[in-house]
Amino acid sequence: MENLLFINACVRGERSRTLKLARRFLDAYRAAHPDTVITERDLCAARLQPQYPEVLAERDALWSAGKLEQPMFEPAWQFAAADKLVIAAPFWDMSFPAILKIYLERISVTDLTFGYSEEGAMVGLCKASKLLYITTRGGYYAGTPLDIATQHIKGLAVMYGIPCVHFLDAEGLDDVRNDKQALLEQAMERADALAEEF
Repeated sequence: MENLLFINACVRGERSRTLKLARRFLDAYRAAHPDTVITERDLCAARLQPQYPEVLAERDALWSAGKLEQPMFEPAWQFAAADKLVIAAPFWDMSFPAILKIYLERISVTDLTFGYSEEGAMVGLCKASKLLYITTRGGYYAGTPLDIATQHIKGLAVMYGIPCVHFLDAEGLDDVRNDKQALLEQAMERADALAEEF
C-alpha cells in the first residue's frame, strides 16, 4: 500500500487559494489511486520551533549520541518514509512562508533524509519516488530569477534523493485584468490530469 505525505504550509487555512488547488489534486489522486494512504501534516497545527540555539544544541546532542528515535526527529522519519510527497505553500516574498522553511530545516537530518558516501559525496536517503510542489502566485514569476521557491525545492529534492519533481501552480491571481476564478479553474483541470500520472 502506497503512502503519500501531504505537507500543508498554507497559512491562511481553508481560505487559501493554494490549499484549494492542493485539495483538488488530492481528491483527484485519491479517486485515481484508491489504495493510497494520504497523511496530512498541517504545519500551522503542529508548529515546529525554529532552529534557535537551544533547539540546535538539543538536536546536535541527540544526533551525536545516536538517539535518532527521539521525537525531535519524527518529522524527518515521516518524510523519509513516504512513497510520494506533496507540498503546498503560497508564493510569499519570492519564496514561501517561514513555517515551511522551519519544517525543511528540521527534516534535513544526516543519516535520516540524506547522508554521505565513503568518498564524501552527498547521498539522498528518502524513499519517495516523486515530489509535487503546489503554489499560487499573485503575479507572474514562474521561470524567472524571482522564483526562489522552485529552485529551493529542486535543490532539496536532489539532496534528499527524490528523482522526480513536479510543479503545479496558478499565476496572475492578483492581476486586476484577469478572471481569477478562470485561472484557478484552469489550474484545477491541470491538477486533475496530473493526478492520473503522479
